[in-house]
Amino acid sequence: MRFGEFSVDEAEGVVLAHSVRFAGGSFAKGHVLRPEDVVSLRASGIDRVIAARMDAGDVGENEAADQLARSVAPDHLRFSGATTGRVNVYSTVDGLFVANRAAVDRVNRVDPAITLACLGDHVPVRKDDMVATFKIVPLAVAGHKLQVACRELREASAFEVKPFMARSVSLIATELPSLRGTVMDKTARVLAQRLLPSGSRLEREKRVAHRVEAVAEAIGQAIETSDEKPKLIVVFGASAVIDADDVIPDAIRRAGGKVIQVGMPVDPGNLLVLGQIGDVPVVGAPGCARSPKENGFDWVLDRILAGESPSALDISGMGVGGLLMEIQTRPRLREAQEAPTGAVVVAAVILAAGKSSRMGEGGPHKLLAEFDGIPLVQRSAMTALGSDVRSVSIVTGFRRAEIEAALAGLHVRIVYNPDYASGMASSLVAGCSSDEAWQADGILIMLADMPGVTSADLDLLIAAFHRSNGRSIIRAMSRGSRGNPVILPRSLHDAVLRLQGDVGARHIIETSGIAVVDVDIGEGAHLDVDTPEAVIAAGGILRG
Repeated sequence: MRFGEFSVDEAEGVVLAHSVRFAGGSFAKGHVLRPEDVVSLRASGIDRVIAARMDAGDVGENEAADQLARSVAPDHLRFSGATTGRVNVYSTVDGLFVANRAAVDRVNRVDPAITLACLGDHVPVRKDDMVATFKIVPLAVAGHKLQVACRELREASAFEVKPFMARSVSLIATELPSLRGTVMDKTARVLAQRLLPSGSRLEREKRVAHRVEAVAEAIGQAIETSDEKPKLIVVFGASAVIDADDVIPDAIRRAGGKVIQVGMPVDPGNLLVLGQIGDVPVVGAPGCARSPKENGFDWVLDRILAGESPSALDISGMGVGGLLMEIQTRPRLREAQEAPTGAVVVAAVILAAGKSSRMGEGGPHKLLAEFDGIPLVQRSAMTALGSDVRSVSIVTGFRRAEIEAALAGLHVRIVYNPDYASGMASSLVAGCSSDEAWQADGILIMLADMPGVTSADLDLLIAAFHRSNGRSIIRAMSRGSRGNPVILPRSLHDAVLRLQGDVGARHIIETSGIAVVDVDIGEGAHLDVDTPEAVIAAGGILRG
């Protein structure tokens, strides 16, 4: 390929390196000049163009990128069309992205013109996440070099996505007087949330004394119990494992299994135990796995759920990148223009679990206040139902019986949050963990105490989400100031599940790196009723 500046008189058949504007039209970068194009350029006074003339055997950038993509096994992968020498690769399933560094390096070392970039090895991905991209740097590449790269891709799997497979999970938790029951309750909820992407279910939980015999017996019972799906046993010890003969590894051996590894070079997560009984994995979870934040337990769990059987060699090789304490997990936004497969679906999650503390001790509940004769929580639900959302989930907590009674007869899903007193984060996690929300392309998060928000307002937000192809954060605003509700795209679902404490989604919105589209819906974006005075000022009547 010869690249440079060409006289228009000799430019027939060259490939333009830059777009060219002329009287009456333009030619895009990559356009191959035809005889009539040369006439148009000459007539417009353009006498030179920057372009490339391909040599015999050269392959154009788009065809070259397509050939590379066609050399990859298509299982669980989707490929974009080639544009500007690029083909992007997307996962078609929730699963684990696995990369072969040696194979990727071999492709990239064939010629600098041929590039393959992909996610890191063993990274969990969601359906429609971008996982790799092929890019031809110049306008064409030598055909014989392209053949070498394609052969490398066919002979060794450079990357793949292993779909998560559902398992029936048994949780065994040991007890000591120093461990509160609320901590154990939270442990079960966090584990259940971790299992969501794979479709796995926490089928049972058994709490036993922190003794080898008790844990071994519980493991044996979990093995013997009939389950519909392949089994997985997770053991949370009330006390950390500090030795290969400690309670959990010893219990695995006494139950007839083998211990594969005690300890791992991932922090947090050092104190993990991995064992196996027959074909059933048994994981002794480190204490840090009681938190939803990423830790070494996630790395091992993801491999098991993707059908792998991690070995001692695999675990001992996790040290590079294994320092997680200061890493903030962020979603990967790669291409805002790529739309989700099929129609964009939005699910509404209405937060109605709060303690209504600013209404005064023993005072009326703000969500039972009536507006136009309708309890506010019911009014909010009807607002969501009247919009273009696919489903409506309502998270309840404080005074749930009265709140849920006010919702009777409405086509909504009730999600009870027993941990509502810990703050808003637990309600967000509960609502976003519902099946309807988890499967949606976007979650519209709505506060139940905002009487000024209308169905038409929600439709404005949803329309903006559709225009962004389901890839942007959509936030309500008024007079230049941010407000509520918001729509979070699928790429942020996992980040929501890691929230803790009395915080909402603001931190995620501000640090995600995803484009935020503000939609002005008027004063309703700022009007919430947290006090008796605010209820009355907004036109409500205090009840309950």
